Amino acid sequence: MIPTASPAPNSVGRWLRRPRPVADPRLRLVCLPHAGGTAGAFHSWATALPAHVELVAVQYPGRQDRLGEPCATGMAELADGVAQALSPLLGRALALFGHSMGAALAYEVTLRLETLYRARPRHLFVSGHAPPGFPRRSRDLHARGDAAMVEGLFALGGMDEALTADPDLLPLLLPSLRGDLKLIETYRPTEARPVGVPVTAYVGDSDPGVPVSDAAAWRDRTSGDFDLRVFPGGHFYLVQQEAGIIEDIAARLDLAG
Repeated sequence: MIPTASPAPNSVGRWLRRPRPVADPRLRLVCLPHAGGTAGAFHSWATALPAHVELVAVQYPGRQDRLGEPCATGMAELADGVAQALSPLLGRALALFGHSMGAALAYEVTLRLETLYRARPRHLFVSGHAPPGFPRRSRDLHARGDAAMVEGLFALGGMDEALTADPDLLPLLLPSLRGDLKLIETYRPTEARPVGVPVTAYVGDSDPGVPVSDAAAWRDRTSGDFDLRVFPGGHFYLVQQEAGIIEDIAARLDLAG
């Protein structure tokens, strides 16, 4: 078994990372990464947000400083862990943003915060994913061999070519990639209940796996307000559109000043 690495600086337990801690935040934006992703995917967001907003990025088990832990095997297990980790922070307003697998997870975490902790986030932002219960266009990447799985991720724009060029790094990433893909590709919610918070869905206009019409179907997963924003780009449009997304989130949360 690989030993667990030392906790990351500015971590809140095993699950949460604060790239730029804020002593008295007006609001916390909780960000949940894509399959195979890490909390570091959102570190650059921390300094782009208003100074009184604290970014909290979720670190899933099975990677980086949690490499010695097994990946979550089901959505309920992962959502329960994140919701419990957030529970000490519920005395302050928070909103959730999730991309790809992180979007479905953010939805499940929001349901748990509402029902188990009687806490209602200010907003749920979902990106690059169809709503729970909606037919997915790919469900077999996790069942392919390593090379075919990586090829499929390249097709989505979800792999950095530099990773495959490093013979030492890629084997460390494959278990979390496969584990996360299995989790999201086998995710079958028993009922797609609406959340009681406003929802904004983001999507790239050329995402090969999530057409704009699929992203628009999130309107049926909330009893609150809904809006859809379409950005130029593919499945990982948010890399190029980071500034525009952060500006849009801040405006919807009225975080100016």
